[in-house]
Amino acid sequence: MKEPGAAASVGVVRATDWRPAVWAQLGAAIDSMERAIDACPDELWGDRSRFPEYWYLVYHTLFWLDYNMSDDPEEGFHPPEPFTLVEMSSEGLMPERVYTKEELRRYLEHGREKTRARIAGMSDEKASGTRRMGSSSQGSELELLLYNMRHVQHHTAQLNLILRQVTSSEAPRWVGKAKQPLRDPA
Repeated sequence: MKEPGAAASVGVVRATDWRPAVWAQLGAAIDSMERAIDACPDELWGDRSRFPEYWYLVYHTLFWLDYNMSDDPEEGFHPPEPFTLVEMSSEGLMPERVYTKEELRRYLEHGREKTRARIAGMSDEKASGTRRMGSSSQGSELELLLYNMRHVQHHTAQLNLILRQVTSSEAPRWVGKAKQPLRDPA
């Protein structure tokens, strides 16, 4: 019989284990968004009469993932071409054109790799450091990772709902863990 208060040896998560676990789930959220991009029919992708516009939900999500995974986004952040900083406009401006699936797939891959590298290179001390989250709050770097996971999941769920409402096919299936493992930073 085990003594009261004794720790079990199976299922114990140690501090060094958090990076692969966080990546497995945040990476799965990114993989889910990729499936939602791939499942969208062309006529829905660029339909400017819909609100929200499908392509724009994808872009919005990937822009803020890119921004939040930057070391110091307040200083010199700029998304890769062809994307601009219009997403940060306080007037709610939209990009001048519909971004293609291929452009946003590349942006998704950019965000995936940036996120994976950030998690892999994050020390426990850095994970505890303070970081701005959203427009009005602060939290730890670790909390910012979870905040981003929720943001990606939130908009991916919206995309999947739109797919179910507009197409006769089912939305993409659940992703349990990231398809690519966390790598040690080079």
